[in-house]
Amino acid sequence: MCGRFALHSDPRVIALQFALERLPALPPARYNIAPTASVLVVRAGAATPREGALVRWGLVPRWAKDAKMGARMNNARAETVAEKPSFREAYRRRRCLVAADGFYEWQPVDGRKLPWYVTPANEPLFAFAGLWESWNGPDGPLETCCIVTTEANAAMAPIHERMPVMVFPQDYARWLDCAGGQDVSDLLAPCAPQAIRTRRVSTAVNRAANDVPELIEPLAD
Repeated sequence: MCGRFALHSDPRVIALQFALERLPALPPARYNIAPTASVLVVRAGAATPREGALVRWGLVPRWAKDAKMGARMNNARAETVAEKPSFREAYRRRRCLVAADGFYEWQPVDGRKLPWYVTPANEPLFAFAGLWESWNGPDGPLETCCIVTTEANAAMAPIHERMPVMVFPQDYARWLDCAGGQDVSDLLAPCAPQAIRTRRVSTAVNRAANDVPELIEPLAD
């Protein structure tokens, strides 16, 4: 799964990485993004090839009766995303990329859960495979998203059994192109172990209200 991540890069770096003409007004650098927060997604644009948008993390399907459903829709499993009613329409029609500098995962050790921070090894940013939806609620349209996860690669497996699906620059266009009906299931595999770096970090990240740069610092031996 993916339950927390960070996005703190300079907006100019983000725009360059995703070939965006402009970005929405981003919040300040964030080091502990939790579900229900507003997150940056990149998707096919109406007037431009790609656009950046801020949407709520926790997907609310179009047919949902209550937006509270999104609280348990933070992640979609790659193995079932094409068939599960909550995700299958978005998988076919509304794929996106979720921008991140890194993500956290917790390793069970002797009854405790120890946090690790995972970063790209060779790219400035991660692009998580994501899905987005627009839900018509009593207060108007609500745009939401989720992150697609897959089984862990060899580097992540000692920490956790799941990880986000990573989309790399050469595949951005394929993942975002929902008009052609092409099969993108081959992109739902775990990334190569050498594509990520892991490090132990402080348990201060366990508290979602903590949001400071020190959260991503390596834990002293």
